[in-house]
Order: sequence, then C-alpha cells, then structure tokens
Amino acid sequence: MKKLISILGSTGSIGISTLKIIDKNKKIFSINSLSANKNVKEASKQIKKYKPNYFIISNNDAYKKLKKRFKNNKTKIINNFNHINSKKKIDITISAIPGIIGLEPTILMTKLSKKILIANKESVICGWKLIKSSALKNKTKLVPIDSEHFSIFKLLENHKINDIKKIFITASGGPFLKFKSHQLRKVTPKDALKHPKWKMGKKISIDSSNMMNKILELIEAQKIFNIPNSKLDILVHPESLVHAIIKFKNGLTKFIYHETSMLIPLANAIFEKKLIFDNLLKSKKFVDNHIKNLSFQRVNQKIFPVIKLKNRLCEYPSTPIIINAANEILVDQFLQKKIPFLSIIKSINTILNNRNYKKYAIRNPKNIKDILLIDKWARATTLEKL
Repeated sequence: MKKLISILGSTGSIGISTLKIIDKNKKIFSINSLSANKNVKEASKQIKKYKPNYFIISNNDAYKKLKKRFKNNKTKIINNFNHINSKKKIDITISAIPGIIGLEPTILMTKLSKKILIANKESVICGWKLIKSSALKNKTKLVPIDSEHFSIFKLLENHKINDIKKIFITASGGPFLKFKSHQLRKVTPKDALKHPKWKMGKKISIDSSNMMNKILELIEAQKIFNIPNSKLDILVHPESLVHAIIKFKNGLTKFIYHETSMLIPLANAIFEKKLIFDNLLKSKKFVDNHIKNLSFQRVNQKIFPVIKLKNRLCEYPSTPIIINAANEILVDQFLQKKIPFLSIIKSINTILNNRNYKKYAIRNPKNIKDILLIDKWARATTLEKL
C-alpha cells in the first residue's frame, strides 16, 4: 500500500526537494495535499504532474486564478487547510511554509498525520509548546529536518540530555565571512543572496548572510531538545560538511558529516533506516568527499554582531517571538532596498530596548491568538521605528 504524503509549502526549496524524492519513488507514495502561497505557475505544474487530492493556495487572487484554471479537475483547489480531509491518517507531512503563517497549518496537520517533518523555523520558535502538545495528544511523531537539527536528532539517539557537555551548531559564514566590518555598510540584497554553499529561499539566505539563522537555530534547539542555552554554541565551518557537533561528558565528541544538500536529511527522515541514498539519486554531486581539511573557528562578532543576541534569547518567555517577528519585517524591508543591511541588527536591538518590550516579552502564550498578539506588536513597532 502506498504511503500518503502531504507537503506544506510545495513550491519552495524544501517542497521541491521532497518532490524530487517522490519522483524517484512513485510506486511508494501517493500525494494527499500540496500547498503554496501565490505561485500559480508552479502550483499549476504540480497539480498536472502529481494530481494531489488537495491543493491549498493561501493568496486570494492566486486561489481564484487556480480555481478557474482547474475547475473540472479531480484535485480540489481550496484556500483553507481546515478543508483537508482524509479517510486515513496521512503517513508523512512535510511542514515547510516559511514564516509564522506556517504555525497554524502545522498544528492542524498534527491531528491528521502519523509523522511531521518540520522545516519551519518560525513555527518551532513561536509555537513549539502548542505543536508538541497536539502531537503528543494525537500520537504524531515530530522530526526536525533542518540539517543542523536533524544532525542533533540523530546524534542524540541512545543518549540522554544529561550526557551532554556542549552542542555546537555550525555556520558556513555565508557570503561575508572574509569581509571587513566597514564593507558591510554597502552590502546589497543581491550580495547577501549569494550563498557560497547552499541554495535556499530569499528569506533564509539573508538570515544566513548575517547569521541570524544561527540565532533562530539556537532557539529551535533549546525548544526541540529541551537543552539550556548555556549548553549551546556556534562555530564557523566554511566547508559546510559538518552540521552539528556534540561533546559528551564521557570525553567523546561526535559529529555528522554530509554534503550540502537538504535531500540528505529529508530522505533520511522520510525513509528512516530503510534508505540507501545512492539508490535514491545517482549524481556526480553526491560522490563521497573524503573528510579532509575541515576547519572550525569562533564567530567574529564585529562581522556578525547579531550573534550577541544569544545572551538575550532566554530573557523572557516571548523574547524569541519578538526577535523572530522583527527580523521577518526587517529582512523584507532590506530585500525591498528600504533599509541598509546593518539596520537589521540595529533595529532588532532597538525593539528589545523599547519601553513596551517587557510588557509583551513576559507573556507566556497559551494559544495561537496569544502568539499572534505578541507577533503583531513586534511587527508594528519595528515598522514604526524605521
């Protein structure tokens, strides 16, 4: 019997990578649902090729276009995740909708799925308690698939949190690793999008260029693995082959090494121990590189001042929600060339020193409505202060 699979964010990089895996295993998978925000062109291609039971498209104008284009199609075009229905539980759901808008669909899919592979940073950062609670209630397995967190997940197998001395998340250093601090003043979105190792979406590429992605990943690691901030750190590793390192109290240090492709953690999470990767994708790109000349260094805080935020991550319960919301707004403003590159971290610090910051940061949200209230304040205040 085929495994039923859903992909939230099927037109993004993670979604497309998942579909590549499905293309090689058509006899194994059947697609329940795919989703996009407003990419009608890619959505149309996917409906024709994969014939999902549902295609969810959030943007209203895009929904109307798609609905009209496929009015006599077997695929149901909907604009609300609540309308997804399945006679049996979905075997695997990939949660890859960028931004906080991915939180509500992720929680909904914990009720419909046996296993959720999470690639949505913002959902974990803002609503992990809600996701975990719903997953436990519905007996849904949660697996992180960002390369760093999947590596930690695998390294912690057969170990307890008390066995850990330190966990290091690695960073490539992005396009500005060898820059001088004064060179960052004139950085453009085009410059920041040129990641030397990974092919990613625009938002995460900008986060990678100033290492905000590592701050967000520290928050994720704290929440997913229940690890204190004091046991987490960041190392620059330009080769991007080692994704996480764990030092254990018994004197051993372990790390996971793999090529710079999300296909590897994705495929391993989908197939678990039944995967032979060479059978999945035969490509010169995946010829084994022997481990040699691996280098690690401390983060230069003059080039990456955002790293100083690590000291404030656990300040109050909702500090991560505020940092995440402010950053989403600022990255968008930078991509539109409305603010300079260095204004991203300067503006986040301004928000964290705002007179109303503590009033919202001390809140301990109990539901999505509470989270969105804090998120809304942070976004509005960020735009107001620009």
